[in-house]
Amino acid sequence: MHTQTGFGAEPEPLMNAEPGVTRRDLLKFAGATLALLVSPVGRAAATSLLAVRVWPAAEYTRVTIEGNSQLKYTHLLVTDPHRLVVDLEGVEFDSVLQSLPSKVLDSDPYIKLIRAGRNRPGVVRLVVELKSEINPQVFTLAPVGNYGHRLVLDLYPTTPVDPLLALIEKSSPMDTAAGQTGDARTSADAPAQIARPETVDQAPNGRRATRPAANRLVTIVLDPGHGGEDPGAVGSRGSFEKNVTLSIARRLKQKIDAEPNMRAVLTRDGDYFVPLGQRVTRARRVQSDLFVSIHADAFVRPDARGSSVFVLSESGASSSAARWLAQKENDADLIGGVNLAKQDGHLARTLLDLSQTATINDSVKLGKAVLNELGDINTLHKGQVEQAGFAVLKAPDIPSILVETAFISNPEEEQRLNDDAYQDKMANAILKGLRRYFRDNPPLGRTRIAQLD
Repeated sequence: MHTQTGFGAEPEPLMNAEPGVTRRDLLKFAGATLALLVSPVGRAAATSLLAVRVWPAAEYTRVTIEGNSQLKYTHLLVTDPHRLVVDLEGVEFDSVLQSLPSKVLDSDPYIKLIRAGRNRPGVVRLVVELKSEINPQVFTLAPVGNYGHRLVLDLYPTTPVDPLLALIEKSSPMDTAAGQTGDARTSADAPAQIARPETVDQAPNGRRATRPAANRLVTIVLDPGHGGEDPGAVGSRGSFEKNVTLSIARRLKQKIDAEPNMRAVLTRDGDYFVPLGQRVTRARRVQSDLFVSIHADAFVRPDARGSSVFVLSESGASSSAARWLAQKENDADLIGGVNLAKQDGHLARTLLDLSQTATINDSVKLGKAVLNELGDINTLHKGQVEQAGFAVLKAPDIPSILVETAFISNPEEEQRLNDDAYQDKMANAILKGLRRYFRDNPPLGRTRIAQLD
């Protein structure tokens, strides 16, 4: 269905139409449902709705409608006032849809309210009243994991949130990393203390070339795994990996922000889904020095335990378990739900080039530094850094690691992962690893390869 941004005046009112919709628009909108309404087969193939969910966030709000069979729909974007109108075909206005308006929070940055009701036989209409103009992505997802068929409404602002601009506009680097206004310190007030007289870098001919290190503030992107529609692993006591990872990442962020020479940025700071490619893109847009993805592992056996650190592999995985875990983590886009028609192929085009080898080498150094510290607070599942093809670690110019804090599938470790004191110990251990890495590998001046997105 096409998207409409404005409507002319009509000489007569339209029955059951949204204000601002002309007869011409209504006929086009209804045309897609005509075959279904006149078809006995279409009437018989009713879809039972299983659930509706709303995931608000500053970057976008997602609405999902889940059914036991593929959902047929048409949608229309209306202005004056701004609304998204969605007609669901072959469904009944049942208690599931009746609950949808109550799921909208007053704090939702994009949705004012949702109205739902029968529009005509066999058709239920949803009207999403918006707080501002939005750029919607409406698409369906096939069943995966514990989900049935889903219709997804992703409501993005017309001007996307720019993480780099958000950094610049904050009153200080510490406020920037914290995502809120704090004490009125300027960026000049934050000393940059990580340096040594000179260090080495990868030269074009593959040799190590000497050049001076830079005195500057370093940026670390923290990536809480999963989120929103994607809960990640689920413990035997019902703990969601997405909640554990966000809690640990927030604690670590606070500790990093307290360092005089570091600032941290989260890829997500709430319960919403971020595609793997966007996590990488956001790290590159803020010119991050390091990327740390935080997870809580799961395995088929409940006795599996311990912490692990993974980096990207140029070739095969370092073990069958690492390969299995990478595949499971890479499936996050399938579970969380990505509009494939809108993907720009960033990760597919981010090939392992000459710069990738040096980046992986630095990632291994970072991983070893963090793994050594994790061994002081928890059993290590493997005593060395492992490698596999994790999509979220594919930034070609940012040393990146994935930390599996513990096995949430292990009842004992699940309990620890939900303990505030243990989460704090985990955050401290990762911070010590970061400090150890920068002590031996001080950051260089800003040199980035061209953006691919």
